[in-house]
Amino acid sequence: MTRIIGIIGGKGGVGKTSLVANLGICLTEYGKDVVVLDSNLTTPNLGLHLGVPLYPKTLHDVLRGRARINEAIYRHPTGLKIIPAGIALNDLRGVDPRDLPNALIDLLGNTDIIIIDASAGLGREALSAIESADEIIIITTPELPAVTDALKTVKLAEQVGTKVLGVVVNRITGRSYEMSSSQIRSMLDVDVLAEIPEDVAVPESISKRTPVVHHKPHSPSSRSMRQFAAQLIGRQYMYASRRPWYEKLFGALKI
Repeated sequence: MTRIIGIIGGKGGVGKTSLVANLGICLTEYGKDVVVLDSNLTTPNLGLHLGVPLYPKTLHDVLRGRARINEAIYRHPTGLKIIPAGIALNDLRGVDPRDLPNALIDLLGNTDIIIIDASAGLGREALSAIESADEIIIITTPELPAVTDALKTVKLAEQVGTKVLGVVVNRITGRSYEMSSSQIRSMLDVDVLAEIPEDVAVPESISKRTPVVHHKPHSPSSRSMRQFAAQLIGRQYMYASRRPWYEKLFGALKI
């Protein structure tokens, strides 16, 4: 059975697309057949994060009826499958985000997990992503305005009947003005699924168009994302720390 998971951020800049790209790759590496889909029809960025900004067919073509959704699937070198959105201004013409749920029908039963990268805010595009998903994960930073927008997202999901798995708290620095995970849990009344620290490796990876779990696999954010991916599919995450070559050599020689 195909799981459709929407990654929703009530506020822009919380790291939604980065989470989608990295989570998709981690789940693929765990052996799952994963499709990530960019449903941000006005300002899409998922293709940029994964290093391939231009595609012959996109989600826009699918929603216009000019292509079948299988024609808009592309494979990343990691094996992750991508359905990008078009980045040209002309792509916006004749597209209705309300057609998204029907566009996904042909994928059901043909892949393990579909991860939807929703648009920022709570407009028509984000609502279509919420309605298309069976379950959603909300992502927020630990600042009060972002958490307040996350609360609106929870309420919207409840209204349309989409299950909220919980919230991922991203870009944590530990500064005194940040809300704690317990405060966020209490305010949203949902579980905190993962805590991802602020990490300079993330903007570095975006500039290189390589997801951080490959750019800096041992960075704090990469470890957090891999652990979350394992948790999402009921696997146990085992972190293999990076050791100097001489420790590995002499460790192997021990009896």
